[in-house]
Amino acid sequence: MSCYDTIMDYGLRSLGYGERLLPRSDFTLCQQFVLIGSGMIWNVYFGLVALLSGFVLATALAVGKASRSPWFRKPAEWTIFLFRGSPLFIQFFFAYFLFLSLKGQVPAFDALTSAWLGAAVVLFFNTAAYSGEIFYGALRSVPKGEIEAADAYGLSGWAKFRRVVWPTTLRLAWPAYTNEAIFLFHATTLVFFSGFPASRQQGDALYYASYFADKTFNPFVPYPILAGYFVLLTLVVIAAMGLIGRRLNRHLPDAAGAPRRGGLRTIFR
Repeated sequence: MSCYDTIMDYGLRSLGYGERLLPRSDFTLCQQFVLIGSGMIWNVYFGLVALLSGFVLATALAVGKASRSPWFRKPAEWTIFLFRGSPLFIQFFFAYFLFLSLKGQVPAFDALTSAWLGAAVVLFFNTAAYSGEIFYGALRSVPKGEIEAADAYGLSGWAKFRRVVWPTTLRLAWPAYTNEAIFLFHATTLVFFSGFPASRQQGDALYYASYFADKTFNPFVPYPILAGYFVLLTLVVIAAMGLIGRRLNRHLPDAAGAPRRGGLRTIFR
């Protein structure tokens, strides 16, 4: 079988398409690259879903924790503490059995017991808690001078938060948030060890790497391939977050010290 045939047969196997049976012997390097790469589709899926949806909850948690009202502050504090204070693997374990109990009471919760949704929900809450703490720290670090400038321009309430406070918070938090995004994609490998069964999918990247390691008794080929895929994924995440970071800081002076646009006028535009 040529490498092209291997790609055609196994390229989308993790999504349930192509050859159903895995190779049993005479494993080629191409087969290992293709199948582990196919499993990476699910790791990218888990990371993207949790990161994009978790950003919204993280924003709400940061604002809630900074609120003066205990009705908003306390739930945000305890949510952040709960998911930051317990190991992610334990969260997978308890969430799976919680979803099983809910499924027994309400059949509509059946989807939560599958990896594609249940594991994504756990990652969503976990990254939202960590990101919420990052955003909260940045929110507390917004320079008072910018707040006073916003007041001088007559901004207040939502307008001040949207146009001054939150953009500055994102600029301050972005380097740490980039690290959290990288950690999140790496943490998707824990889905393989969780109790969530696959639904139509045939395994993530670690599933295939473990399969080849067990069959060949040689972990020094599949696991470096897996690590290589995650290194490439990390580079993509860094590049994407870097583009967003430059967009957030587009009004600030560049490395040469010359302003790109118009100082505070850009903020209030």
